[in-house]
Amino acid sequence: MPKIKPEPPHQHGTAPGTAIVVVNLGTPEAPTAPALKRYLRQFLGDPRVVEIPRAIWWLILNGIILNVRPKKSAEKYASVWMAEGSPLKVHTERQAKFLAGYLGERGHHVTVALAMRYGAPAIPDVLDRLKAAGNTRILILPMYPQYSATTTATVVDDVCNWLLAQRNQPEMRFVRNFHDDPGYIQALEQTVLDHWTKHGRLATGDQLIISFHGLPRRNLDLGDPYYCECMKTGRLLAERLNLAASQYRICFQSRFGKAEWLQPYTAPTLEALGKAGTQRVDVICPGFVADCLETLEEIAMEGKESFLTSGGKEYHYIPALNEDHRWLAALASLVERHLGGWPSNAQADPEALAATARLAKAHGAPS
Repeated sequence: MPKIKPEPPHQHGTAPGTAIVVVNLGTPEAPTAPALKRYLRQFLGDPRVVEIPRAIWWLILNGIILNVRPKKSAEKYASVWMAEGSPLKVHTERQAKFLAGYLGERGHHVTVALAMRYGAPAIPDVLDRLKAAGNTRILILPMYPQYSATTTATVVDDVCNWLLAQRNQPEMRFVRNFHDDPGYIQALEQTVLDHWTKHGRLATGDQLIISFHGLPRRNLDLGDPYYCECMKTGRLLAERLNLAASQYRICFQSRFGKAEWLQPYTAPTLEALGKAGTQRVDVICPGFVADCLETLEEIAMEGKESFLTSGGKEYHYIPALNEDHRWLAALASLVERHLGGWPSNAQADPEALAATARLAKAHGAPS
């Protein structure tokens, strides 16, 4: 058990606060091999992520992977790196700020903070800061629509490890998943419809590929619900779009290692479609609510090359939800339900309110 930490100084007369921690996977600090090595050591060293006997995996990770993969991964990150930093972090930071504004407009004056499961800002550091600021109620919001022990559960683990070292523990709540949340599904539908407004609907024989991050098949066999939740998200989206079963495919990307993962795999599916004479594919990745390496490099770049060089004619990647105002409104509604019964703080963040008003105006939404 961790050593119990000293409590921050108590401030008399200060009303207890409510906070939300928006948590995403994480990102290296820079698109360089040393930064990737630090990030991958923490990420791939999590026993939730790789369920291989520790002694064997330690040898593989430190003897092979961390000596080979960082340089290759750094080159891929460099191809999508934004001026403000990693796409995942940039978009998640924006989502957290806009979420605070949306909630503030609805009368929920809460503190919204960003944390990353791997890398910075680390979950324990963010929780330390929120507790020191007087927040006694904290909602943890993992930005993973579909639950998995490899993602959502690792966030819960990190929070609980932090709680073990707290004498005066705040009240905690967790959002487990939102794979079938109506607002989330509708936001996905609208992004596809917006795309089709610009590029035209799919013709007969064309395909919508709904691609999720992969997972070892063994995890499903052991009881991880991720596959089932991905399938439900894909089915609900296809139903909203009025697609026949022949017009879409649910696939799984980012396979790592030689073990069997969830199938069908995205990359071979794209190659097969190109070879079969499919004229056009549109690809959407509902498991990622913020664009990142897996969407911008693996799908938008590598996927396009695979399909076109295999004989396909037209390829489109449909961006993640990112800062779409319909998605942010749905996220605010999701958070509202999980905040039920908790009082708000005294004042809203004026900067967040102003940012949300600008976003709504830019998208033609009522402010």
